[in-house]
Amino acid sequence: MLDSFFHVIGENWNAAIEILLLAVAIYYGYLYFRGTRGAKVFTGLAVLFIFLTLLSQILNLTVISWLLRSLTAFVAFALVVIFQPELRRALAELGSSRLFSSATQKKETIDVLAESVFELSSKKIGALVAIERDTVIRNFAESGVNLDSEISQELLLTIFYPKTPLHDGGVIIRDDRLIAAACIFPVSQREDLDRTLGLRHRAGLGITEESDAIAIIVSEETGNLSICHRGKIERGFKQDQFERRLSELLLKGEDQTNDQNGEVVEEPINRIS
Repeated sequence: MLDSFFHVIGENWNAAIEILLLAVAIYYGYLYFRGTRGAKVFTGLAVLFIFLTLLSQILNLTVISWLLRSLTAFVAFALVVIFQPELRRALAELGSSRLFSSATQKKETIDVLAESVFELSSKKIGALVAIERDTVIRNFAESGVNLDSEISQELLLTIFYPKTPLHDGGVIIRDDRLIAAACIFPVSQREDLDRTLGLRHRAGLGITEESDAIAIIVSEETGNLSICHRGKIERGFKQDQFERRLSELLLKGEDQTNDQNGEVVEEPINRIS
């Protein structure tokens, strides 16, 4: 009996590996694409395809079977078009993993950013800052006003002060320099986000979905601070927590939080995937 069991395993181990790999790919694909605009389209197409396939097999509808086989390549191409933003984001994340990452920031830059955003937070002045890492976001920088200046607290406070010419949009930091201000960032279209998130937070999420940049958001309504990275948002930082988390992301490349539930251990930070 035992010999037969090992014999079956020995003959079919490659099939078991294929099933396991497919199951893992489908599971993580579902987690990655759920809540996106294309998810409902994909679900509708899948239900329609399965229904027509079963119907054609049961009733022996040869024409419909032939049409389904002929349209398979077209449907595959259509799915690539529908999920183009999500696929681009996934490939960008793969290429920007810590294995390939080399971008770092100076500790002095992080200190200036922390002091600046908490000054803005105390005055409830809205702000959006994107820190470029390995993925170049030059096209978003070109949508704003070129500055290419050293980072300082006074400069950041002046840029985001209400009714100044550059206060709308975001600023981009590259290689410890403030490259551009009043930049237009892509707005996240995910449907599973908290409805209380405003346009500034969705823009911060959008730039991290398109690249490996880190986005910092100061809420104009509440003064709360948020950090976006890899399409996720973390909120509810105190000053020491914010500076420590930003240092982890920019100096150590630690994109994941410490506990299994995705929240920083023993600290009241809300993390939204």
